[in-house]
Amino acid sequence: PASASALGLEVPGYAMLYTIPAVSSYVGGDVVAGVAASGMWEESPLTLFIDLGTNGEIVLGNRDWMASASCSAGPAFEGGGIKFGMRATSGAIEDIKINPVSLEPMSITIGMKKPKGICGSAIINGVADLLESCVIDQNGKFRRDLDTGRVRPEEQSEGSVQEFVLAFKENTQLDEDITLTEIDIENLMRAKGAMYAGYQTLLTGVGLTMDALERVIIAGGFGHFVNVEKAIIIGLLPDVPKDRVSFIGNGSLKGARLSLISTGLMGRTLTLARSITNFELSESPGYMDSFMAAMFFPHTDITLFPSVEISIKTCREKAMKLREENR
Repeated sequence: PASASALGLEVPGYAMLYTIPAVSSYVGGDVVAGVAASGMWEESPLTLFIDLGTNGEIVLGNRDWMASASCSAGPAFEGGGIKFGMRATSGAIEDIKINPVSLEPMSITIGMKKPKGICGSAIINGVADLLESCVIDQNGKFRRDLDTGRVRPEEQSEGSVQEFVLAFKENTQLDEDITLTEIDIENLMRAKGAMYAGYQTLLTGVGLTMDALERVIIAGGFGHFVNVEKAIIIGLLPDVPKDRVSFIGNGSLKGARLSLISTGLMGRTLTLARSITNFELSESPGYMDSFMAAMFFPHTDITLFPSVEISIKTCREKAMKLREENR
């Protein structure tokens, strides 16, 4: 603890500032606070705690032991690296559904305004629907034989990259069409691949597999808006039963609040941070192999996603049949 006023905060002189300790350089006090708020550190189910963001932090374990790692996922989940990506503010497309027959998209925007961009949740949901509707393949590439004007070459790429028109310019706040490109999809694939490879590497490091997971807790402002089913379809989350996945929102803020009203918890966060063994993924020999294997929707090893294998096959067969019937 330190004097809050001595650090420049405009508070009474008796006010003290407490900080929650970090595990490592990339797994900070915000993650420790989130783990404290989740309660996993005092419960028995084997839990995977995921803080989704540019640096996706993960913690695996239960009351007996815990291990952590940090995955450099990049900014795709928050709209970065996406042609029309933006944060989740007014006018951002937050959800996308694709009609499997007409291939027309239905977009929902924040504030019910005309769209001006795409936020992370819509990118995940949209790509999952494009995959299930057989508009993109599992490499994230658009099919070239579709009977729709929505799929077209991107002008700036001189035709080498395809894009899908989500909203034509007359229906947007911009003076141009809002599209999702193959490069956008590739950036999403990298981000989800980095996260999934992190889960695998951490589990392998402690001698476990995905089948051992009893619970998944998702934290972070963005994580609160993730559609679990769609995130599993693209391979961002492990293929576990949906009832094993829960959300705690801003875990770091929850942990900080709990620490303010519980001196016992504040004191135990130091013990908690010290009890978490950190894995440096850059030094783990299998991480890059796992990352490359995850550069596919949902994964090159489809046995890791049994429910998705059935879902994609069923949806694609139904979509193709309906399209044939409507020709």
